[in-house]
Amino acid sequence: MACRRVCCCGVVNEDNARFLMLAVLIVLYLLCGAAVFSALEQPKELQANEQWAQRFERFTQKHNLNRTDLETFLRFYEEANIAGIRVDTLRPRWDFTGAFYFVGTVVSTIGFGMATPTTVSGKVFLIFYGLIGCASTILFFNLFLERIITVLAFVLKSCHDLQRRRQGVMPRDGVRGAPPPGPRDRDRDSLAGWKPSVYYVMLILCVAAVVISCCASAMYSAVEGWGYLDSLYFCFVAFSTIGFGDMVSSQRVTYDGNQTAYRLGNFLFILMGVCCIYSLFNVISIVIKQQTLNWLLRKLDIFCYRGCCHCCPAGIAKRLHPRRNAVMPSGTGHGHSRARRTVSIETDALNESETDGGRRMSGEMISMRDFLAANKGNLDLMLLSEAATNGIPRPSVSNQNRQNGFSGGVGALGIMNNRLVETSVDR
Repeated sequence: MACRRVCCCGVVNEDNARFLMLAVLIVLYLLCGAAVFSALEQPKELQANEQWAQRFERFTQKHNLNRTDLETFLRFYEEANIAGIRVDTLRPRWDFTGAFYFVGTVVSTIGFGMATPTTVSGKVFLIFYGLIGCASTILFFNLFLERIITVLAFVLKSCHDLQRRRQGVMPRDGVRGAPPPGPRDRDRDSLAGWKPSVYYVMLILCVAAVVISCCASAMYSAVEGWGYLDSLYFCFVAFSTIGFGDMVSSQRVTYDGNQTAYRLGNFLFILMGVCCIYSLFNVISIVIKQQTLNWLLRKLDIFCYRGCCHCCPAGIAKRLHPRRNAVMPSGTGHGHSRARRTVSIETDALNESETDGGRRMSGEMISMRDFLAANKGNLDLMLLSEAATNGIPRPSVSNQNRQNGFSGGVGALGIMNNRLVETSVDR
């Protein structure tokens, strides 16, 4: 278990430590990304600004135009560009098909930006429309994630079962002459709780995302006239719902070939791509949690106990002076056992249970919290016996967990909770 206390900062919960560490890593990731993109894109930006200044100066001199008047005219064009007007003729933005494309980008949170409401009533309606639409779409993505994880788990479990049958570990059902049940047959019962690894699920989703992106890029290259690499770039931007808007599909007035089939294919590719990438992102988040955050917490745990807690006066005091009202074993006798340290589910704190020969220091009053923690087992037995006497069904652990809506996680992480091997053991 990761370190739950820091000498200089007091008690730190493991989940809070993971959250803070993730926030720090994201900030560092943003700083690294900003440095890389600045080094890659800034020279191109400076070159474009210099080239535009030269063209603007030559144009004003050639046509004998006033510089201020030309800048005012260009500002008018920028306003028209925001309204969806381009030099090249494009499809109408606010007919029914164009509006349907717009609301699709709104509820999917892609937001290409090729069309935006300009009226006050349209902006107000967008606020309420997007509030309900985005929430419903996120719910749809979560339900899709739940079903795709269930299907992949079933397929992987079937493949695992088939592999074990081929290896002779599990006898086939209904085959005559099968050997009598033996020790190996116990493995069959273990498959009931078998769960796939998150890495296999991530690999399958990654392959599916690559296949969908490659097929969609081939279609966009042929119909839109984009380069294949640019088409792959558009697929990632669209499927991940980043939606820069520099490249937008299905915006021409007419297309060569069957225009309806292309727009239907564009809709299906974006829908499948967004669902697949959303699921892939959530699975990758589990890998980041397992391989990065938990590994760093274990490293900090070693540093905390070997460094900080051994050098700080507060850490030494915590080791030398036990927590008040803690039940400590007696120092007499050679056969006394060490106090067992258990984690209380209700209080999420470390409690020391009373052992044989243990007693409190005389003169101290035990608190109600420590009394309940020390006698938790007896209280549970009393409640269970009373429930059995009165005919009340025994509460199960799953029912208790269901009463706490946040016990199994929230959102996509809650959906994948206990469905994969890593999420089953990560607590």
